Amino acid sequence: MILRRIAITCRSYYTSRTNKPSLYSKISPLGNPNTSVVPVLDDWVYKGNKVRVAELQRVIRDLRKRSRFSQALQVSEWMYMKGVCVFSPTEHTVHLDLIGNVQGYSAAESYFDALRNEDKTHQTYGALLNCYARQRETDKALSHFQKMKELGFASSPLNYNVIMCLYAKIGQHEKVADVLSEMKKNQVMPDNFSYRICINSYGVRSDFCGVEGVLKEMETQPHIVMDWNAYSIVANFYIKAGFRREAVSALKKSEERLGNKDGEGYNHLISMYARLELKKEVMRIWDLEKSSCKRCINRDFTTMLESLVKLGELDEAEKILTEWESSGNCYDFGIPSIVITGYAQKGLHEKAEAILLELQNKEKLTSPNCWSMVAGWKPNAKVVAELLRWIADNGSIEDAEDFIRLLRKAVPVNRQVYHTLIKTYVRGGKEVDELLEHMEKDGIVENEETKKIINIRSA
Repeated sequence: MILRRIAITCRSYYTSRTNKPSLYSKISPLGNPNTSVVPVLDDWVYKGNKVRVAELQRVIRDLRKRSRFSQALQVSEWMYMKGVCVFSPTEHTVHLDLIGNVQGYSAAESYFDALRNEDKTHQTYGALLNCYARQRETDKALSHFQKMKELGFASSPLNYNVIMCLYAKIGQHEKVADVLSEMKKNQVMPDNFSYRICINSYGVRSDFCGVEGVLKEMETQPHIVMDWNAYSIVANFYIKAGFRREAVSALKKSEERLGNKDGEGYNHLISMYARLELKKEVMRIWDLEKSSCKRCINRDFTTMLESLVKLGELDEAEKILTEWESSGNCYDFGIPSIVITGYAQKGLHEKAEAILLELQNKEKLTSPNCWSMVAGWKPNAKVVAELLRWIADNGSIEDAEDFIRLLRKAVPVNRQVYHTLIKTYVRGGKEVDELLEHMEKDGIVENEETKKIINIRSA
């Protein structure tokens, strides 16, 4: 049998510590999800390298985390087919979930049905339930969940949470609280996530009595350690409803429960305060984050810059951009592009262009789209001249009028622009008298070329 061909029930091949590339370092950069990783795995073994189960499991975890499910499934299948690891219920659970993600719940059902009875544990049952819920197969999910309860496989909050999430996904928010009640009735203690789903179900219906009721119950549970997340969810709904005072109160409670190095939590607070247009609070939380966390990563700078741009605080944003440049973080054009876009949207095109030129002078990667955006606000004279020439010779009256209407917003209309319009009018048989009057009002008098264009009609 294949399983006996290569050693091992989740044993690992030993490799000594060297500076050689790892299997993980070979697969991880293959970012295109359509790229097969099987040739890399086969080549690794062909070249005499040993395969460690722990490393393959690490690769699968990493690929799943990055939503590269197809590649993760390929690694899992390769492990099984090569006999690198005899699958326990744990490996079957991961494999089943990957099949559901890549091939759909029907394929996951077939895999589950083919499992030996000893592998049909609460883990694999739970994985199939997750597959049904992911594809919003409500009837199948509820039927499967009922069987899990009959088998005693629904004694943890995880599977109840899956059902609550399913109801939320299909818009049946009113049923979420019923599932929470059923959990408690069946002596299953809700966890933090259970309560957060329920708070969310009341919030989307603007039932703030329900929101506060669940939050208070959550706060009184001895087994629940309150974190910043629950209060952040409550604050979000208060902001949407325009209840500023209540939102700020919830955000203060959220802040009290932040861990010292919880960058994600600080970023949430910054974004929330930006939505409330409270610049002082945005700056205060940013200073707290910088003092509490070891260092600010690119994600943190992105959140802060987006918040300042949202507030229209572009000078402050440029100061933060300078901080990022001196932070030693890896270069990511997405970060300066936030400020560039902010300037362009405010009509401050010279400032936007100055940042782009500075990056170019430092030989940093920029984006053609950003250059186009800035150039779009400040039309290139040579390009405009070519377009006017083409419209004059080939364009319709509508083409000319539409283009010049847009052009007028960006640059003063000159003689060349009027001559283009006159040419298209003449070709289209439209009278030019009114156009000549507009030209005169703009301080452009008829010259010999103007007369020559007009006389083409009578030639």
